[in-house]
Amino acid sequence: PVYPPFSLPSPPLQTGRIEPNYPKVCGHQGNVLDIKWNPFIDNIIASCSEDTSVRIWEVPAGGLKRNMTEALLELHGHSRRVGLVEWHPTTNNILFSAGYDYKVLIWNLDIGEPVKMIDCHSDVILCMSFNTDGSLLTTACKDKKLRVIEPRSGRVLQEASCKKHRVNRVVFLGDMKRLLTTGVSRWNTRQIALWDQEDLSIPLIEEEIDGLSGLLFPFYDADTHMLYLAGKGDGNIRYYEISAEKPYLSYLMEFRSPAPQKGLGVMPKHGLDVAACEVFRFYKLVTLKGLVEPISMIVPRRSDSYQEDIYPMTPGTEPALTPDEWLGGINRDPVLMSLKEGYKKSSKIVFKAPIREKKSVVVNGIDLLENVPPRTENELLRMFFRQQDEIRRLKEELAHRDLRLRQLQLELRNLRNSPKNC
Repeated sequence: PVYPPFSLPSPPLQTGRIEPNYPKVCGHQGNVLDIKWNPFIDNIIASCSEDTSVRIWEVPAGGLKRNMTEALLELHGHSRRVGLVEWHPTTNNILFSAGYDYKVLIWNLDIGEPVKMIDCHSDVILCMSFNTDGSLLTTACKDKKLRVIEPRSGRVLQEASCKKHRVNRVVFLGDMKRLLTTGVSRWNTRQIALWDQEDLSIPLIEEEIDGLSGLLFPFYDADTHMLYLAGKGDGNIRYYEISAEKPYLSYLMEFRSPAPQKGLGVMPKHGLDVAACEVFRFYKLVTLKGLVEPISMIVPRRSDSYQEDIYPMTPGTEPALTPDEWLGGINRDPVLMSLKEGYKKSSKIVFKAPIREKKSVVVNGIDLLENVPPRTENELLRMFFRQQDEIRRLKEELAHRDLRLRQLQLELRNLRNSPKNC
């Protein structure tokens, strides 16, 4: 987790210790549990928090000059804290959020409202991942089930009950129609498993890693078919090659470091140093030293020419679909770009926050804001006193109606017993 307020990184080439009063994003009213950069607009970030909200932030050109407290967009729809956010891989302004209310909401940021709700989980959702064109969503859940979901309809296409291999994280392996999960075996050893996305009845392979207890985070590079495994609290990063044929998974080697990692971020492909044959770059959070350490994965080559075998056409910064197109049922592969000339093109897309006057959020006929819990102690107290006043008013109204009912019953009895009715 990232705790509020969270800091935005300095430019990649600027290194060194930052000032203690360096500007931060401090608009959430609870712990920030997840943040994700927009894949199509470099200065837009989505965050989610224990305050039940999802917020969209715009980083000004040149970075933050002062603390940022006002978000471009505040999204309220979950009834409990929100643990995960994910941008759709091919569609602009479509964002997924998963909350501790066991629901996944699909937000159309063009209108600032949720447009779909996936309600097939019975416990907390631990991880979400998309296939290449975003037509499928896979989730790992605390109910020990792995699911492949059609996100627009919410229909579960495949489901696996993972009692022997308790899944914590899952990732789609590009266009290979494979899923890779990390988890824990029945003997509490860390384990990875490879699955056919069209048949989750049994994993293709399972492989034990070690007996440590930290979560294993999988990172997959579809361009080089490389899988990286990094454990929380570990100092090493293992890497494997994934193939479509047996043995499917081939261990290569590992990066070793004495400093344990609390978490890892990844640089997008268009930010890598192509001239140095850099194929992957991690940003390792080392809390013991209070630093973020870049770790570059470099393929040693003697030639200075462009290495097309390790830099194929890769998903770029142009979206393939609009929200209305994707919601209408259209699927489209990512718009590809070449890294041959280096990445210099800036995205022409600008995020515009919608103007909203609507106070209710209705999805599938349910008003999601009807029972949104208070986000601060003061809000809780105000809600409590309002409810007490409402209860008192309803009791008085009920007593008044009971009295009026007795009066009417007495009048009716008198009418029946009057001499005119005899």
